[in-house]
Amino acid sequence: MLAASVNSGFAARDTSKDTQVGASGLPVPRYVSLKSDHVNVRAGPTKDNDVAWVYTKSGLPVEITAEYENWRRVRDSEGAEGWVYHSLLSGRRTAVVTMKSKDDLAPIYDSADAKSAVAARLQAGVVAQVKRCKDGWCRVLGNGFDGWIEQQRLWGVYADEKVD
Repeated sequence: MLAASVNSGFAARDTSKDTQVGASGLPVPRYVSLKSDHVNVRAGPTKDNDVAWVYTKSGLPVEITAEYENWRRVRDSEGAEGWVYHSLLSGRRTAVVTMKSKDDLAPIYDSADAKSAVAARLQAGVVAQVKRCKDGWCRVLGNGFDGWIEQQRLWGVYADEKVD
Protein backbone atom coordinates (compact mmCIF):
# COMPACT_ATOMS: atom_id res chain seq x y z
CA MET A 1 0.00 0.00 0.00
CA LEU A 2 1.44 3.37 -0.99
CA ALA A 3 0.96 6.29 1.32
CA ALA A 4 0.76 9.43 1.12
CA SER A 5 3.28 22.77 5.18
CA VAL A 6 4.78 24.72 3.94
CA ASN A 7 7.67 25.86 6.00
CA SER A 8 6.23 25.80 9.52
CA GLY A 9 2.73 26.67 8.44
CA PHE A 10 0.43 26.19 5.52
CA ALA A 11 0.24 27.56 2.04
CA ALA A 12 -2.12 30.21 0.89
CA ARG A 13 -5.09 28.39 -0.50
CA ASP A 14 -8.58 29.13 -1.62
CA THR A 15 -10.51 28.59 1.60
CA SER A 16 -13.78 27.57 0.03
CA LYS A 17 -16.71 26.20 1.95
CA ASP A 18 -15.24 22.66 1.92
CA THR A 19 -12.24 23.77 4.02
CA GLN A 20 -12.78 23.83 7.78
CA VAL A 21 -10.61 24.41 10.81
CA GLY A 22 -9.82 21.22 12.73
CA ALA A 23 -9.21 20.60 16.44
CA SER A 24 -5.57 21.59 15.84
CA GLY A 25 -6.59 25.03 14.60
CA LEU A 26 -5.24 24.15 11.14
CA PRO A 27 -7.26 23.75 7.92
CA VAL A 28 -8.94 20.44 7.07
CA PRO A 29 -8.36 19.01 4.55
CA ARG A 30 -4.61 19.59 4.18
CA TYR A 31 -1.56 17.67 3.01
CA VAL A 32 1.25 16.54 5.30
CA SER A 33 3.83 13.76 5.16
CA LEU A 34 4.76 10.77 7.29
CA LYS A 35 7.46 11.57 9.85
CA SER A 36 8.61 8.01 10.49
CA ASP A 37 9.29 4.84 8.52
CA HIS A 38 6.92 2.96 10.85
CA VAL A 39 3.47 4.54 11.08
CA ASN A 40 0.54 2.51 12.42
CA VAL A 41 -2.76 3.27 10.73
CA ARG A 42 -5.74 2.38 12.90
CA ALA A 43 -9.39 1.69 12.19
CA GLY A 44 -10.44 4.46 14.59
CA PRO A 45 -9.01 7.40 16.56
CA THR A 46 -7.76 5.60 19.69
CA LYS A 47 -5.01 3.11 20.54
CA ASP A 48 -7.81 0.67 21.40
CA ASN A 49 -8.58 0.36 17.68
CA ASP A 50 -6.81 -2.34 15.70
CA VAL A 51 -3.87 -1.49 13.47
CA ALA A 52 -5.26 -1.78 9.94
CA TRP A 53 -1.83 -1.50 8.25
CA VAL A 54 1.61 0.07 8.69
CA TYR A 55 3.29 2.61 6.42
CA THR A 56 6.99 1.80 6.12
CA LYS A 57 8.41 4.80 4.26
CA SER A 58 8.90 8.20 5.84
CA GLY A 59 8.14 11.23 3.69
CA LEU A 60 5.09 9.80 1.92
CA PRO A 61 2.36 12.42 1.47
CA VAL A 62 -1.06 11.94 3.05
CA GLU A 63 -4.11 14.15 3.17
CA ILE A 64 -5.66 14.89 6.56
CA THR A 65 -9.42 14.59 6.07
CA ALA A 66 -10.56 14.82 9.71
CA GLU A 67 -9.25 15.45 13.23
CA TYR A 68 -10.34 14.00 16.55
CA GLU A 69 -8.35 15.18 19.58
CA ASN A 70 -4.72 14.15 18.79
CA TRP A 71 -5.71 11.78 15.97
CA ARG A 72 -5.82 12.54 12.25
CA ARG A 73 -7.80 10.63 9.65
CA VAL A 74 -5.57 10.42 6.59
CA ARG A 75 -6.02 9.34 2.99
CA ASP A 76 -3.12 8.24 0.81
CA SER A 77 -2.59 8.57 -2.94
CA GLU A 78 -4.32 5.23 -3.51
CA GLY A 79 -7.42 6.31 -1.57
CA ALA A 80 -6.85 4.18 1.55
CA GLU A 81 -8.02 5.88 4.77
CA GLY A 82 -7.30 5.37 8.44
CA TRP A 83 -6.37 7.11 11.68
CA VAL A 84 -2.82 8.16 12.64
CA TYR A 85 -1.55 9.73 15.85
CA HIS A 86 -0.62 13.38 15.18
CA SER A 87 3.03 13.14 16.27
CA LEU A 88 3.73 10.67 13.44
CA LEU A 89 2.95 13.35 10.84
CA SER A 90 5.11 16.21 9.60
CA GLY A 91 4.30 19.55 8.01
CA ARG A 92 7.12 18.91 5.50
CA ARG A 93 5.52 18.87 2.07
CA THR A 94 6.03 16.03 -0.33
CA ALA A 95 4.09 14.76 -3.34
CA VAL A 96 3.77 11.66 -5.50
CA VAL A 97 4.22 11.92 -9.27
CA THR A 98 1.05 10.79 -11.05
CA MET A 99 0.65 9.87 -14.71
CA LYS A 100 -2.26 8.54 -16.76
CA SER A 101 -0.21 5.48 -17.65
CA LYS A 102 2.30 3.89 -15.26
CA ASP A 103 4.72 3.66 -18.20
CA ASP A 104 4.66 7.42 -18.93
CA LEU A 105 7.42 9.64 -17.56
CA ALA A 106 6.84 13.11 -16.10
CA PRO A 107 9.28 15.75 -17.35
CA ILE A 108 11.10 17.89 -14.78
CA TYR A 109 12.07 21.23 -16.32
CA ASP A 110 14.90 23.65 -15.56
CA SER A 111 12.33 26.43 -15.03
CA ALA A 112 8.56 26.79 -14.69
CA ASP A 113 8.12 26.72 -18.46
CA ALA A 114 7.39 23.72 -20.69
CA LYS A 115 9.71 25.26 -23.30
CA SER A 116 12.72 25.13 -20.95
CA ALA A 117 15.18 22.23 -20.97
CA VAL A 118 14.12 18.91 -19.49
CA ALA A 119 16.32 18.22 -16.44
CA ALA A 120 14.91 14.75 -15.65
CA ARG A 121 12.00 12.40 -16.28
CA LEU A 122 10.24 10.73 -13.35
CA GLN A 123 8.14 7.59 -13.16
CA ALA A 124 4.69 7.57 -11.61
CA GLY A 125 4.97 6.90 -7.88
CA VAL A 126 8.21 8.81 -7.31
CA VAL A 127 8.03 10.85 -4.10
CA ALA A 128 9.48 14.35 -4.26
CA GLN A 129 9.96 17.12 -1.72
CA VAL A 130 7.84 20.14 -2.68
CA LYS A 131 9.80 23.38 -2.30
CA ARG A 132 7.28 25.80 -3.79
CA CYS A 133 4.24 25.95 -6.07
CA LYS A 134 2.96 28.91 -8.04
CA ASP A 135 0.95 29.49 -11.20
CA GLY A 136 0.44 25.78 -11.94
CA TRP A 137 4.08 24.77 -11.44
CA CYS A 138 5.92 23.22 -8.48
CA ARG A 139 9.64 23.11 -7.76
CA VAL A 140 10.45 19.63 -6.56
CA LEU A 141 13.59 17.86 -5.55
CA GLY A 142 14.64 14.37 -4.68
CA ASN A 143 17.37 11.84 -5.18
CA GLY A 144 19.02 12.88 -8.46
CA PHE A 145 16.59 15.59 -9.54
CA ASP A 146 15.75 19.23 -8.85
CA GLY A 147 13.46 21.22 -11.10
CA TRP A 148 9.93 22.23 -12.02
CA ILE A 149 6.92 20.03 -12.74
CA GLU A 150 3.37 20.85 -13.74
CA GLN A 151 1.31 20.98 -10.56
CA GLN A 152 -1.39 18.73 -12.06
CA ARG A 153 1.18 15.90 -12.21
CA LEU A 154 1.43 15.76 -8.40
CA TRP A 155 -0.69 14.13 -5.72
CA GLY A 156 0.06 16.02 -2.53
CA VAL A 157 -0.69 19.62 -3.52
CA TYR A 158 -4.08 21.09 -4.36
CA ALA A 159 -4.71 22.49 -7.84
CA ASP A 160 -5.14 26.05 -6.50
CA GLU A 161 -2.50 25.87 -3.78
CA LYS A 162 0.52 28.13 -3.48
CA VAL A 163 3.44 26.69 -1.52
CA ASP A 164 6.26 28.99 -0.42
